[in-house]
Amino acid sequence: MKSTVVRYRTKADRADENQRLVEAVFEDLRAHAPQGFDYQVQRLDDGVSFVHVVVEHDVSGSDSLQDVPAFQKFVADIADRCEEPPAASGASVVGRYFG
Repeated sequence: MKSTVVRYRTKADRADENQRLVEAVFEDLRAHAPQGFDYQVQRLDDGVSFVHVVVEHDVSGSDSLQDVPAFQKFVADIADRCEEPPAASGASVVGRYFG
């Protein structure tokens, strides 16, 4: 499994807008149910920092988060919403639990 963790800080006056765009991504995911990845977004307690985690499964023919229309809209102007731009890093899954 391949994982990517992305962290960034939005401008204070754009944080709620950013959250609405993220919520639209999850609405799109629920509506179309793409396969082959897990996706999670956290808004940190400071109210302006966000962390996205994508875990791609090792299956052939998997869908991509990049192909989700609402995600494309979300990333289109992310630089304008950010005080600190997105920083992505690879990660390794040590363990996971869905209860």
